[in-house]
Amino acid sequence: MTLELDVLSIGMVTAVGLDAPSACAAMRARLDGFQEMPFHIPGGEWLIGAPVPVPRWWVGEKRLAHLAAAAICEALEAVPGAREQAALILCLAEADRPGRVGQDAARLAGLIAEIAEVRGGHRTRIVAHGRPSGHVALDQARRMLAEGACPYVMICGVDSYLSTVTVDHFMAESRLLVPDSPNGFIPGEAAAAILCGPPGSGALRLVGLGLAREPAYIYNEDDLPLRGDGMTSAYRAALDETGIKLAQVGYCISDLIGEHYFFKQTALAQIRLIRERKEFQDQWSPAESLGNVGAAVVPLMIGQAMMAAEKGYGAGNPVLIEASGDTGACGAAVFHAPARRRAA
Repeated sequence: MTLELDVLSIGMVTAVGLDAPSACAAMRARLDGFQEMPFHIPGGEWLIGAPVPVPRWWVGEKRLAHLAAAAICEALEAVPGAREQAALILCLAEADRPGRVGQDAARLAGLIAEIAEVRGGHRTRIVAHGRPSGHVALDQARRMLAEGACPYVMICGVDSYLSTVTVDHFMAESRLLVPDSPNGFIPGEAAAAILCGPPGSGALRLVGLGLAREPAYIYNEDDLPLRGDGMTSAYRAALDETGIKLAQVGYCISDLIGEHYFFKQTALAQIRLIRERKEFQDQWSPAESLGNVGAAVVPLMIGQAMMAAEKGYGAGNPVLIEASGDTGACGAAVFHAPARRRAA
């Protein structure tokens, strides 16, 4: 039996908006939050990044905690009763990422709970896999809800690539977008939260989920050629749970951060699975407006899909949401917007 859950509400704090409605409107309008950052790049220029315009100059762990708490509080506004009942799953950067902000995940989780005032009776779970963390969190959340362990699950992703050590590392690896290196990403930061509940009352329903691993991950030490096996497997698992084919998906939202590898990975997965004629399938990516926001991206993409369904500008139904990490982790999820909640 397929495990399902509903997304009840969302919250966002991004470089283009400090709440979900404004952030989604800005991304829909193709606005971006890119600006010069105080990091020098070769040639004496400033690095382009996408910082969140917070009203106070918080830094480090405190900054991440306030971003995450703001997203959680926004998501709780629609369901106030969930504040004392929701379990929290916190999605963070990879544990081994150089310059990771918030090295002590338990302390960061405690600070977020204190600021957001969400000290419930459930133990906070930490998922530290970077961009695909949200897919792992979805799998945990749907099982918790199916088992009746809690009535709600809050999935919150928060991350930042805008630390000196992180920027220096990815600059040394030639992975940042700079004038002499077009095959790179723009570092960003964000927080996003989704409140999940049992199927029946949400604007967006998870109907299929796939997790897999790509052996030929980006810059793998064995220099294996990319065939898209990992993302293809994740797509196939999600679609099999849903009972549909890829050609029946309305549109996709992907964490395409700007590097050629990830575009190729997505293209290979789609080419290998589409067997029928498909006129057009739109592809959205929040990185076009926010840069690489790491572990915040999956809750953020789900929030995009939910807002599009509620406002009636989605490019189809259902929507497939995918993400992958630097070490090969791949995730794909299919969400369906019930007709009764879609705008006319």
